[in-house]
Amino acid sequence: MPSSKKEPKRTFEQSLDRLEKIVEMLERGEVPLDQSIQLFEEGIELSKECMETLSKAELRIQKLVKDMNGKFELLNFE
Repeated sequence: MPSSKKEPKRTFEQSLDRLEKIVEMLERGEVPLDQSIQLFEEGIELSKECMETLSKAELRIQKLVKDMNGKFELLNFE
């Protein structure tokens, strides 16, 4: 059931940290099945958030370089 109040957006680092903790808990296998499923679902959502953030960052990481004529050329960061 969706929450009535919106949670504040996490930073990339916070999402990644939480995802790492979830992976550790699932790898240990010490949580009950129902909790494991909930953790797995949360992990999938966090993974999507992280990938989306990285994709947006990749698009932003572009360099403007002046060519020989003084014009700017947009280069992708690779």
